[in-house]
Amino acid sequence: MSDIGDWFRSIPLITRYWFAASIAVPFIGKLGLIDFRNLMLVPELVFSRFQLWRPVTATLYFPITPNTGFLYLVNLYFLYHYSTRLETGAFDGRPADYVFMLLFNWICIVLLMIPLIMSVLYVWAQFNSETIVSFWFGTRFKAHYLPWVILVFNFVIGGSFVNELTGNLVGHLYFFLMFKYPMDLGGRSFLSTPEFLYRFFPNTRGGVSGFGVPPTRRPVPQEPPAAGGGGGGRHNWGQGFRLGGE
Repeated sequence: MSDIGDWFRSIPLITRYWFAASIAVPFIGKLGLIDFRNLMLVPELVFSRFQLWRPVTATLYFPITPNTGFLYLVNLYFLYHYSTRLETGAFDGRPADYVFMLLFNWICIVLLMIPLIMSVLYVWAQFNSETIVSFWFGTRFKAHYLPWVILVFNFVIGGSFVNELTGNLVGHLYFFLMFKYPMDLGGRSFLSTPEFLYRFFPNTRGGVSGFGVPPTRRPVPQEPPAAGGGGGGRHNWGQGFRLGGE
C-alpha cells in the first residue's frame, strides 16, 4: 500500500485532486451512497433551487455500467497521463495558470467528464505538436493528431464523438486566445490569469506572474543586416515528451 501512496503523492497537486475526485464521485454514484441524479447537471435545479454543486459534480461524474466501464477507464488514464504531463511541462511551477486554464475550459463546457479531459489533452498536443506518440497496435504519429485519433477511438468504443469534439474545440479556443493569436499572429491578449489565483496558487519557480501573457503588438519586421546575421525563430511553446518509450 505504501507504493500506491507514494505513487499517488507523486502526482502533481492539481491533477492529483482532479484524478481523485474523478474516481470518488462516480463510485459514490455507482454504490448508491448518493442518488446519481443529484450529481448530474439540471439547469433548472441549479437556478431555481440553488443546487450549485451540480455544475462541478457533473464534470466529475461518469455513469459506470458494463457498457461504459472501459470507456471510463480509458478517459481516466488520459486525465492522469496528459494532465500530469501538462502540469509538469508547459505549466511547471505555475499552478495558478493551470487552474485558470481548467476554469476557462470548464466554464465553456459545464457538461461531462470527457470534454474537460479532451480539452486538456488538446492543449498538451498543441504544446508538443512535433512529439511522436505511440498509440494502440504500435501506431506512431505526431502529437498534433492525437486529439482527433482519440475522437475516432472513443467513437468506435463508445458510439459517440460529441463529447470529444466539444473538448477539442474548447481546447483550441483556449490555446488560440491565450497563445496562438497574441503571440504568433500579433493580436491583442484576450485571456490572462486573474491575480487572485496567484494568491491561492503562487508560482513555485522563478519568474513573474502571468505565464502566457503576450506582447501588446506584433514586432515590426526589421531589415536584414548587410553581413553576418542572426535571425529570429518561432516561439518555443514548451518541452515535448516522447510517449511510448517510457
